[in-house]
Parts: sequence; C-alpha cells; structure tokens
Amino acid sequence: MADYSSIRVLVIDDEPAICSSLSAFLEDYGFRASTAESAEEALDLMKSNVYDVCIVDMRLPGMSGEDLIIAARERYPEQRHIIYTGSISYNLSDELKQLGMRPEHVFLKPVRVLSLLVKCIKELAAEG
Repeated sequence: MADYSSIRVLVIDDEPAICSSLSAFLEDYGFRASTAESAEEALDLMKSNVYDVCIVDMRLPGMSGEDLIIAARERYPEQRHIIYTGSISYNLSDELKQLGMRPEHVFLKPVRVLSLLVKCIKELAAEG
C-alpha cells in the first residue's frame, strides 16, 4: 500500500461515530487524519494545524458546512474540500463552484466505494 502519511485530512461531522470510523479508515490507508465535530472546532484546529483536504458534512450545528468551506478557503487558499452529505438532492452552490469544487468532490453518506474517496483525496492534495 502506498504511503500517504504526508497528506493531512480533517474530517468534520457532528456525528462522532462517522468521525471516528472515517478517520480510522483514512489512517488505515496511511493518511494523517484528525476530526472536528463542528465548523467552529474545525476553524479553531486550522489555526494551529495544516490540512491538505477537509471532508465536510453540510449539516453541522452552528455554521454550515458550506460556510465553513468558504471561510476556510479565504484563510487557507491551498486547502481542498470534499463534501460528505446525507442529502441525496444536494447540489453545489455557485459560490462553491467558483472555488473550483466539482460534482466529483461530493460524496453521499454512506460512501459505498471508499477507494473513490481515497482517489479524490489524493488528487485534491496534489492540487493544493
């Protein structure tokens, strides 16, 4: 298995079980994974840590996932984002499209083919 230990991933989801299972999966692949249970906690972590890719739930308590992505990209332009949502009708907003996000950066919960998520993380980390 390839070594992805240089790629730092932040999982942001208000469900602790999703945070822990997704971060454990990513660590099994060799990524350096961290978790946050709110947008505010994620932004706080970003002040003292560098993340290459953030996996963001859209429905978070307080600040929404979309607002988090917009705020994070303003402060950390090299950071990339993957949307992880339970909403099957989710469509990227024009604002997120302007940031370079594409439909292939949106994953529905639960992700059935985790290798696609790994591929997306690697591609986005290379872009950043």
